[in-house]
Amino acid sequence: MARYIMEEMPDIHKTGKKVTYPKFARIQKMSTKELAKRIEDVSGFSAGNIEGVFLQASIELAHLMANGYSVKIDGIGTFTPALALCEGKEREEAGGGGTHRNAQSIVVGGVNFRVDRTMIRNINSRCNLERAPWKRQSSSQKYTPEERLRLALEYLDKHTFLTVREYRRLTGLLQTAATKELKQWAYEPNSGIGIDGVGSHRVYVKKKPIE
Repeated sequence: MARYIMEEMPDIHKTGKKVTYPKFARIQKMSTKELAKRIEDVSGFSAGNIEGVFLQASIELAHLMANGYSVKIDGIGTFTPALALCEGKEREEAGGGGTHRNAQSIVVGGVNFRVDRTMIRNINSRCNLERAPWKRQSSSQKYTPEERLRLALEYLDKHTFLTVREYRRLTGLLQTAATKELKQWAYEPNSGIGIDGVGSHRVYVKKKPIE
């Protein structure tokens, strides 16, 4: 049986209220070998053959996405590659002016995954939840959301980009709260913060507020 907690997040719209949302209390990891053994127990396939299929599937997925394919696995989801600039490379200016980026300065920065709705239904049909008896460690409340935004903008006045790790150091927030709050700032038109990059290369940059 899985356990959940209700986590709090400050509202960035100056209402003084907090938003709560459910979250798994703990996410445990299962290795390929362990998953293969579970499949072996309920099927006629050997764990070794299952591991071999997983390995070959990962190789074929990489080959297809390297050639610009989006790959759908029925009952699981769709894998779509996303491009990004190499670290340290400047972006092209809009309108065709300035430096043009060549293929050597572009890499696959991550892979976007969109889960199949069948998978969601299968998970829900098997999911038995109970509320965890403990509370998650809370983030520091040393600063208000507005003060944290000011700290982020002051940091971006002196640096090219801001990472979640650096935002945590500045504000005292935990990983999840820091990530969610930065995303909220990025989607707020007048926050002055935008998103650049994808996946593990995602960073936060200074942007001009919409007038």
